[in-house]
Formats: sequence, C-alpha cells, structure tokens
Amino acid sequence: MSEEYINLSERFKQYRIYYPLTQSELAEKSGVSVRSISRFENGEDISLSNFIKLMRALDLGGRMADMIPDQSKRPSFYLEKEAKRSRASSARDNRDSTSFVWGDEK
Repeated sequence: MSEEYINLSERFKQYRIYYPLTQSELAEKSGVSVRSISRFENGEDISLSNFIKLMRALDLGGRMADMIPDQSKRPSFYLEKEAKRSRASSARDNRDSTSFVWGDEK
C-alpha cells in the first residue's frame, strides 16, 4: 500500500480510539464487519463503500467532500466577485483648495 493509505488508516484508528469506540462498537454502528475494520486499520485495502460507512459512523461523512475540491469553486471564482477598491484620496481631489486659511490671514 502507498504511504498515504497507511497514514490514512493510522489516523483513522487514532480517531476511532479517541472517539471513543471499540472495533466491535464501530462495526455495529456502521454495518461493516470487525474483520474489515481491523484490516483497514492495519493498512490493508477495504472497499470504498465500507470506508464511507465507517466515516459516517464516526460523524466524518460531511468532511469527505473536502478530499476532492469542487472545480467550480476555484480561487479565481472568488476573485471575480470581489468589489473593486477605490482610492481614499479621490474624495480629496474634489475639494476646493482655495477654502483653506492658515489663521493669520484675513
């Protein structure tokens, strides 16, 4: 297995332990066999449907969309919606410069 897969399975195991759930409790909650959970936590391959069931059982189902970014939400998508900034000095340019008096002038 790849290093990413092994890292993912180790992180999953730590998350399950701190959740806290035993493999048996997780199997009951998710509908995935204890053997499949054990295999996954040891870095072996499991099916995608079982992985999704496990993630949902640990209340991580909503985070799975973060794994593959939405291409319609690219950074340029947000840049186009930003309002153009205007210069603060543009208001000064419209003032009448002859209205200023130092105080010692009459």
